[in-house]
Amino acid sequence: MPKEKSAGAIIYRKESVDTAQGKKYKIYFLLLHYFSGHWEFPKGHIEKDETEEETLKRETFEETGINDLKIIPGFKKYIKYFFRQYKENVSEADRRAGKTPWVFKLVTFFVAETKTKEIIISHEHKGFMWLPIDEAIKKTTFKNSKKLLKEANDFILKDGI
Repeated sequence: MPKEKSAGAIIYRKESVDTAQGKKYKIYFLLLHYFSGHWEFPKGHIEKDETEEETLKRETFEETGINDLKIIPGFKKYIKYFFRQYKENVSEADRRAGKTPWVFKLVTFFVAETKTKEIIISHEHKGFMWLPIDEAIKKTTFKNSKKLLKEANDFILKDGI
């Protein structure tokens, strides 16, 4: 069975809000809308001689235009899943019949902060949203990604970032 390794980031930004108690921050998470219909985080394949951190910075820039990522130390989580490999030369009938190989995928995720609000979406996606945690969890498609997003939010809040 083929295997793939990727790296990505749960990206957040802070907006200051004036309250009666003083200045506070509201946290927004970045979700990308993939052409297949799901909402998830920026991620991509680790290239030869590239570290996971280098991959997530490169992929984030390619997919969003963000180039000011600050990786927050202490958070490194994994998602594992299987997917069907679809290549250009596979017929639609073979795809529907499940005659394409399964691929095992391991994605390493980090938490990263940006100050960038404006996104330049890549050809790989059809949209994006910056959402507060509750809305981001609802919008995120996959159960394992929802769990990861919750863990990232708890990590950010715990460390007072």
